[in-house]
Amino acid sequence: MDHNLAANSLNTLSDYLMRYYGKKVILLLDEYDTPMQEAYVHGYWDELVPFIRNLFHSTFKTNPFLARAIMTGITRVSKESIFSEYVTNSAGIDNLHAHQCVSSFDLNNLTVVTTTSDLYAESFGFTQQEVWDALEEYGLSAKKDEVRRWYDGFTFGNKTDIYNPWSIINYLKFAKFSPYWANTSSNSLVGKLIREGSADTKMVMEDLLSGKALRTQIDEQIVFSQLGRRENAVWSLLLASGYLRVKQWSMDKRDRIIYELVLTNREVTLVFEQMVEDWFSEFTPAYNQFLKALLLDDKKAMNLYMNRVALTTFSYFDTGKHPSEAAEPERFYHGFVLGLMVDLAERYTITSNRESGFGRYDVILEPLSDTDDAIILEFKVHDPDEETSLADTAQEALDQIERMKYSASLEAKGIPKKRIRQYGFAFEGKTVFIG
Repeated sequence: MDHNLAANSLNTLSDYLMRYYGKKVILLLDEYDTPMQEAYVHGYWDELVPFIRNLFHSTFKTNPFLARAIMTGITRVSKESIFSEYVTNSAGIDNLHAHQCVSSFDLNNLTVVTTTSDLYAESFGFTQQEVWDALEEYGLSAKKDEVRRWYDGFTFGNKTDIYNPWSIINYLKFAKFSPYWANTSSNSLVGKLIREGSADTKMVMEDLLSGKALRTQIDEQIVFSQLGRRENAVWSLLLASGYLRVKQWSMDKRDRIIYELVLTNREVTLVFEQMVEDWFSEFTPAYNQFLKALLLDDKKAMNLYMNRVALTTFSYFDTGKHPSEAAEPERFYHGFVLGLMVDLAERYTITSNRESGFGRYDVILEPLSDTDDAIILEFKVHDPDEETSLADTAQEALDQIERMKYSASLEAKGIPKKRIRQYGFAFEGKTVFIG
């Protein structure tokens, strides 16, 4: 179809409907920015934007047959390039899949309703009382606490305890806890941003998966072009799309609002855990073989499979804008740590104690049962000015474990020293040596 014909199609349809029914049309556009998310993920953003701009201009701006329109999406419209010529009056409501809402009479003015707006705060999902009433009607009142842990947590304006309708409806139908919302929405954009994000981004994800909070500023006027450059744009998007919730907020000394963000609920936590698992399982079976070798204390196999993992998945964590050899190797290394946290969670409590940069980054695996050994991993990047070989770098990592007494916290919990294994990981590009 010719682009101009497609761009004018909804305007033309509005004309036909008005002439037939004798009244102007109401147009409802749900998740208007989903095509833009797909374009951003799959690399045809520049080609899509001009067409979408023409489509929206013809449909909303210059459509004389339009009475009212309601648009919903995740990204706020006022700064996005496709709305660059629009001014924003009036309002609309939507469900949890698309938090930003816009409606208009003539689209000369728009009002944007976001997750932090009080307007329609109770209309984005089920309130807690509505959920409790539904559970009682279905004979599931005894499951209130678990339902809250799994599906509660969404906040809109000053209204807390909002539940995702899709998740609740499916739980009532099947009486089984499962990440229903995650199974219905595309996580491709979120997965791309976290996977290709900086080392700092992945370290924040470690904290979030461990139940900790992120303190950051939020910019609700998300622009796709900023997602790869501004880290707080990533967290702003995750907040807008429901993956994070505001635990509390405060003003800093410069009168800026600082939000404390956490993963929304158990359902969302499972989404991220599955996302991290897929990073490795999709590309190489060597990752699972490495985990088996680690648990069996088979250092030779660990070296073999870890090098295969790095070789196969290294570029997967790259932004694609530079050759992998020139990209920050930390993108891969910290993704690897996230993989450990997720895949060994049933047998270990995994904590990391890093300072600045990648020069010092240790990971402690504390066993949940007496049948497993505790494990300490120290990662170091090879410095040719300091070490002559990767083996020297690995030995320096092991020496640092001893020098800094990393095992002290484990021994204090009653784990004998003979049950504490230590490994030094030396990295140089895609090459790894484990000592």
